[in-house]
Amino acid sequence: MTWTVAALYKFTRINDREALQAELKKRCKVLDVYGSLLIADEGINGTICAPTKENMSSIIRFLDKEIGLEDMELKYSTAELRPFRRMKVRLKKEIVTLKQPHVDPTTQKGIYLTPREWHEMLKANPDMPVIDTRNDYETAIGTFKNAIDPKTKEFHEFPDFVEKNLNPAHHKKVAMFCTGGIRCEKASSYMLAEGYDEVYHLKGGILQYLEDIPEEESLWDGECYVFDHRVSLGHGLKQGTYDYCFGCGFPINEEDKAHESFEEGICCKRCVDDLTDEKRRALTDRHAHMQTLNGVA
Repeated sequence: MTWTVAALYKFTRINDREALQAELKKRCKVLDVYGSLLIADEGINGTICAPTKENMSSIIRFLDKEIGLEDMELKYSTAELRPFRRMKVRLKKEIVTLKQPHVDPTTQKGIYLTPREWHEMLKANPDMPVIDTRNDYETAIGTFKNAIDPKTKEFHEFPDFVEKNLNPAHHKKVAMFCTGGIRCEKASSYMLAEGYDEVYHLKGGILQYLEDIPEEESLWDGECYVFDHRVSLGHGLKQGTYDYCFGCGFPINEEDKAHESFEEGICCKRCVDDLTDEKRRALTDRHAHMQTLNGVA
């Protein structure tokens, strides 16, 4: 069976989160839809899968009726195996956590640029600050050439980076990007609220750029971390070369696996010194269970 997968988000005012949550749970159960959706006053965000295109279309039509598809970032893909075990529809304070109550992406956000427009702007403005709004484990394996890495461990650290390193009086024009678009859309709203004049962000994120811009032209250097079993993607959205360390969550390559500290399913050189006996037991049990499921042991 080939599963249809939809990654989506939209910043929009949702007046009755509880009612939308209840109806989505009911419809997803009937349609055999799995995945995770977050609902907040500011919008909806998540990834879901369905066993048929028709089932997925039914859920998307419902969302269109409730909140509209206009300005929704919606990207489809497929999977041979079901990507998610359960369906979770959760209520949150924010669909992407920035912890800045005065920021409202439903009323104010930066200027969208298509991948081609983004590409041309970066070439034409080599001195403009171009900020990677992702976290350190993501930026470690790839980013745009000459981009600024805030070295954040969580997205809510981004405002502190801006306050210490940028100034709206000097940086009139700023560009930013992230994996799929949601973080830089909210970050752009924050920067406009802080007095920055021109704030641009990449529509569809890095993934859209890697899909649209040929590798021989590309300003992207490395691979793009993704939050699923593929771990990383390259140009043309081809499978990348990285794996995943279950001890710390960092992406790992063949060099990391060759290090003496690496234990498959347990730890790598980044986290071996922080590995407690309790965590080692839990990771060992998990790894053994996964090996059994995969027919290795």
